[in-house]
Amino acid sequence: MLDFLLTSDAIMALITLTFLEIILGIDNIVFISIAANKLPEHQRSKATNIGLLLAMVQRIILLFFVSFLVGLSEPFYNLETSWIQLHISWQAIILFAGGLFLIYKSTSEIREKVTDPGHDEDEIKGKKITSLSNAIVQIMILDFIFSIDSILTAVGMTNGLHPNHNYTLVLMIIAVMISIAIMIGFANPIRKFIDTNPSIQMLGLAFLILIGFMLITEAAHLSHTEFFGNEVGAIPKGYLYFAIAFSLFTEMLNYKISKKSKKKPENN
Repeated sequence: MLDFLLTSDAIMALITLTFLEIILGIDNIVFISIAANKLPEHQRSKATNIGLLLAMVQRIILLFFVSFLVGLSEPFYNLETSWIQLHISWQAIILFAGGLFLIYKSTSEIREKVTDPGHDEDEIKGKKITSLSNAIVQIMILDFIFSIDSILTAVGMTNGLHPNHNYTLVLMIIAVMISIAIMIGFANPIRKFIDTNPSIQMLGLAFLILIGFMLITEAAHLSHTEFFGNEVGAIPKGYLYFAIAFSLFTEMLNYKISKKSKKKPENN
């Protein structure tokens, strides 16, 4: 297993996954902060840390469940006609449904952030919290909702990296643990950075659309889908990693340029 974790593909997947887990966790951090801020001052940091730790446990349990379903690769239904041919398995169904969900969730989030940026925050602020346990329960419910796209993203990024699903499961668990540890240590600085640079979060949502499309094509490929005799091919993950790395590099350049341009008037 160590040999696999030290391969370039596994390391690239781990770095990309950790970044996406943090980006996808930004909304979670915001909502946890809102929920925690309703508690007395001495309980706020405790609620935040407990909420994030329980979120990690919850995501690892979900990873086991989803990875088990993805491992069911034997076809249970075959469809063959003159123009289409496919062999449906539970693995293909989970990936296809996950891809559709990611595309829907991402486009909905982008539309909501453009038209009504404070909608979700206002909903959370309207809910009453009277105790630490009440706050943690609310945090857990919120995290479960946000965990789904996070887990599907992890599955999409690691599926096919190794024939043994246990290896990729370990990789996903490491990524979740690293991202949660970073969020616990830097929750407020990360939230403030994203607040001042909303394009980073928008970029993360755009990546999800890309990953969703990749999941759909991978589901078709694993089902050996053929249209008029032409089989659907899988998208090499290296292309996806390159697109994400290139986009991030460009965004970092934009951030540095905008930061310098803001400093110039102050110096003058």
